[in-house]
Amino acid sequence: PLNTKYYPYLFVDAMYIKVREHNRVVSKAVYLALGINEEGRREILGLKVDHNESFKSWSAFLQHLISRGLQSPKLVVSDAHEGLKKAIQQDFVGTSWQRCTVHFKRNIIEALPKKDSQEAISLLKSIFSAEEMDTIRNLKELFFEKYEEDPKYQKALKILDEGFEDSIQYMNFPLVHRKHVRTTNGVERLNGEIRRRERVIRIFPNTQSAFRLIGAVLISYADSNKNFNRKLFSAKKS
Repeated sequence: PLNTKYYPYLFVDAMYIKVREHNRVVSKAVYLALGINEEGRREILGLKVDHNESFKSWSAFLQHLISRGLQSPKLVVSDAHEGLKKAIQQDFVGTSWQRCTVHFKRNIIEALPKKDSQEAISLLKSIFSAEEMDTIRNLKELFFEKYEEDPKYQKALKILDEGFEDSIQYMNFPLVHRKHVRTTNGVERLNGEIRRRERVIRIFPNTQSAFRLIGAVLISYADSNKNFNRKLFSAKKS
């Protein structure tokens, strides 16, 4: 049950594994949900092995969490998968969505010219390391002023402009919380633990066995990892 605590922050992500199904090897999505409770501690809230990512499958996963008592969080952090974004908007009315800044910066950097972009990359990183909203917005404007006349930077500028507001939602929360809620790094570390075990197995014999083994890996990790169990902050201040 998830109705005994409130989780102000929710992180969701998916990874892919290989599973045998009807004598074929198919790709399956592993959905994960990680929450930070009001004590500032992380908890693994949900796991599902299902078909490829889509709005329908993401919504079913979120609805499963809600059916177990999960209240709408203040902030959901994820990548920019369109189906996931739509599911968050539908199932958590009034919740803010934070686009993972690591993925966002990577998308922009990949769109920059391959040569002579170090200054632009440095300025881009400074945008998301600033601690004041006015500074962030001013640095964004500076980025545009420097490169808006250069056709080689138009794609990167478009990505930055379209995703900017969703990428700075973490700024609406206390300073001590921000570094923990602006990326999906925490849930991706869980993906890494799963991937480490998955490399040994390579192909799961069926979906049920994948769920059981991945669940066991996550339980073991959460129970034994001191860093995972440490108190990050007091979320009540938010």
